Amino acid sequence: MEDILSETVDRMLKEGAEFCDARFQTVHSCQIRIVDGGIRALNEERIGGLCFRARIGGSWGYASTVALDRPSAITSCIDAVRNAKLGRLAGPKITEMPSFERKIRADLKVHPVDVPIDEKIKVVRELESSQRVEKRVVNTNANYKDEVRTNLLMNSFGVQVKWEEVRVRLIAYSIASEGGRQEVYYESVDGTGGFEIARDSDLEAIGRKCGEEAVRMLGAKKPPSGYLICISDPQITGLLAHEVIGHAAEADEIVKKRSFLTKAVGERVASEAVTLVDDGTIRGAYGSIPVDDEGVPSSRTLIIDKGIYQGYMHNLETAAQMGVKPTGNGRAQDFSRRIWVRMTNTYIESGDWTLEEMIEDIDYGVLAEKMISGMEDPVGGGFEAKTLRGYLIEKGEIRDLLRSFTLTGNALQILKTTDAVGKKVQLDGGTCGKGTEDFVPVSSGGPYCRSRLIVGGG
Repeated sequence: MEDILSETVDRMLKEGAEFCDARFQTVHSCQIRIVDGGIRALNEERIGGLCFRARIGGSWGYASTVALDRPSAITSCIDAVRNAKLGRLAGPKITEMPSFERKIRADLKVHPVDVPIDEKIKVVRELESSQRVEKRVVNTNANYKDEVRTNLLMNSFGVQVKWEEVRVRLIAYSIASEGGRQEVYYESVDGTGGFEIARDSDLEAIGRKCGEEAVRMLGAKKPPSGYLICISDPQITGLLAHEVIGHAAEADEIVKKRSFLTKAVGERVASEAVTLVDDGTIRGAYGSIPVDDEGVPSSRTLIIDKGIYQGYMHNLETAAQMGVKPTGNGRAQDFSRRIWVRMTNTYIESGDWTLEEMIEDIDYGVLAEKMISGMEDPVGGGFEAKTLRGYLIEKGEIRDLLRSFTLTGNALQILKTTDAVGKKVQLDGGTCGKGTEDFVPVSSGGPYCRSRLIVGGG
């Protein structure tokens, strides 16, 4: 395949490309879902193909194919150049990057493709069956997914890189019911790595906790409403970091002037307690990548430093447009999709507070735990999150368990009221779309944070 990619890069240059790259990718995934003791889904999927990109002026041309023979590759790469010529847009040249050759192996102990499907089913059964702690648990769910991506990329700057990304994720989800009322609880385990992520986790304890907490939620009380002091747990903190600040800091939104952070560099956008980064180099995190889909090494991008806005995440195109270095955030869902500026692991960094110290200072407020959903407004900076549950805080002490409620506010106003940031960062993995499509693996998180938000009672 190296010979084909090398030949197609040369051919695209001869056809008139000012910059071009060729990428070969395979994706092998396995998904298992067990519900109430029965296997509801058992899927193994393998896809693979070639992607060619050519840039002329400010226009990109893309072409992809699942045919891996030389004639099909040559035809597709010529199509990419032809598509770029149709654009006729002016634009800066892609800034030349140093040439290098590298092979990067995934950091793992047990490769998922070497694990028999029966063993994978066994761990999912354990995660599901352990949720049935008592009769009020009426629905038990366990999901498993592993994904192996292999990539080979060459470009016209002389970059040649081959790398592998391997991820594993498990989710347990319990529903409890009593007297016409239903409540839920979930837990997840995820990361970049091999099947050891599943083997090394106490799945029985995770499942049991889901069942027990779902039952406990049946006694949760109605939350208060109003503009309150709120301690957000790492998931809610990560939702704010990712959905509002993260998406608005993707530089393709900046150059289109579709972000409330377009002119924010150098401005105070948060309290001094807040430092926010996107870092694709964190070992074991679900969103980590060795290089992005343009061959740029992953990096730590400082977005907010002690409350001051620092800059944006970039791919090759936006870096050229803004005259800066790319940050390794050019990512695509797969070989058939376009590369956009995308996050990796986005989170608020740790501070100096313990959770107990945060609670002690609150006369009346809430502790928000675990997210259900979130909505972002990258243009206006609005934020809304629905929590799974929370706790009432009165006179410096945790009181009642609360059922689901909403948190709303303006992102910058929330961050400017953040006066306490916890010591321990936690990341949770998932997938992120650019709008409603082009999904890539990411993680988000942070420590416990104390701010002021509008709380909506459930």
